[in-house]
Amino acid sequence: QVQLVESGGGLVQPGGSLRLSCAASGSFLSIGWYRQAPGKERELVAYITSDGMTDYKDFVKGRFTISMDNAKNTVYLQMNSLKPEDTARYYCKLPAGLWGQGTQVTVSS
Repeated sequence: QVQLVESGGGLVQPGGSLRLSCAASGSFLSIGWYRQAPGKERELVAYITSDGMTDYKDFVKGRFTISMDNAKNTVYLQMNSLKPEDTARYYCKLPAGLWGQGTQVTVSS
């Protein structure tokens, strides 16, 4: 089973940027980035397929970019123009995979 490890979270001021990484132990057909804020349900943010097709939820369109390095089996989530409401724990996940530990993103001044 392919294992995923998220990294790259941190504390950033509103308007700032972060890049999250999702390192996979093997190849995959698609990976999604999700997030869960305190007291809220986990939600899909964006996903990418192995042939490069991407999709985004409306609340991140134009600000976040999902990309993939096939050679490294790594998926990235570039997050720009961050807002306090983007504060959440971010997870990457395979369609039938397990949830990992995630990485915390905090947007605050």
